[in-house]
Amino acid sequence: MRNRHRTCAIRFRAGLVLAASLMLLLSRSAAGGQTAPAAGDAGVAVGPQYDSTHVYLAPADFDALVASLVATFGGQATKRYVANPLPVPSSAEMQALMSPVGLLSMFAFQTPIPFPFGQERTGYLVTDMDQAIKDARAHGAEVIVAPYKDPIGTDAVIQWPGGLKMQLYSHFTPPSYPPLATIPDNRVYVSPDEADTFVDDFVRFSHGKVLADEPHADAGEIGRTGETYRRVRITSAFGNMEVLVTDGRLPYPFGHEITGYQVQDLSATLAKGTAAGAKILSPPYKLSDRTTAIVEFPGGYIAEIHSLIAP
Repeated sequence: MRNRHRTCAIRFRAGLVLAASLMLLLSRSAAGGQTAPAAGDAGVAVGPQYDSTHVYLAPADFDALVASLVATFGGQATKRYVANPLPVPSSAEMQALMSPVGLLSMFAFQTPIPFPFGQERTGYLVTDMDQAIKDARAHGAEVIVAPYKDPIGTDAVIQWPGGLKMQLYSHFTPPSYPPLATIPDNRVYVSPDEADTFVDDFVRFSHGKVLADEPHADAGEIGRTGETYRRVRITSAFGNMEVLVTDGRLPYPFGHEITGYQVQDLSATLAKGTAAGAKILSPPYKLSDRTTAIVEFPGGYIAEIHSLIAP
């Protein structure tokens, strides 16, 4: 059984390599492409093209979700396989999607999902797991799943002040993926009680910086038109993060979206998405620098999509 899991993991990695080759062509041809922000010291981060959104879904929804995501954003999915990705007994169908706007790791469990898995929102590739755990603890995070080996590397799950859970992972053989066309936002909702602590801790851990801290941002982007709220934008070698500081009184679907994807043309992207089974949960809303919408893909995956407004 152990050999079988290793074989599945190797096939999964081979699929990522093939998808990465396609992504290189896509990223070279994409207009307005972005790469990881320059950093003299990136800490344990590798790059945003290695940081994936975790999507949990029912097995019956897998085909429809993958088809809809590819139709909306482009890219290529790896071969789907079944294995146990956890340090405790379980079984899941797994597949990755490499798109020009971000990496997704999709899991359809055939068994009940062991706690606390399923609560982590993203997986961040690190250069050194031991150092990453040391740095995370030193900067306010707690390790809620201790590091464990999988067939191709090491994994752990950490939790930040405010409740954000994320996976850290490392590979025995470092991967090499092309840069993304645009870097997605990890959208993090926190309370005013923990906002300053979380921002300070994560910025120090990630060796990142605060791009903007707006105490009176337009709350129409979180469904509360005519009000304001605090929004903090962070960048690091892990990618982009939007910290949305709210009182928790959020109309649906806000707070359910995990990732925000930047596209060149929001209207065209939404048209492709809806034609492929996606639903617009919150229609386009214009801010000073971007137009944003919230979309639900088949299987229940909810995401923010935006395009920038030229200055």
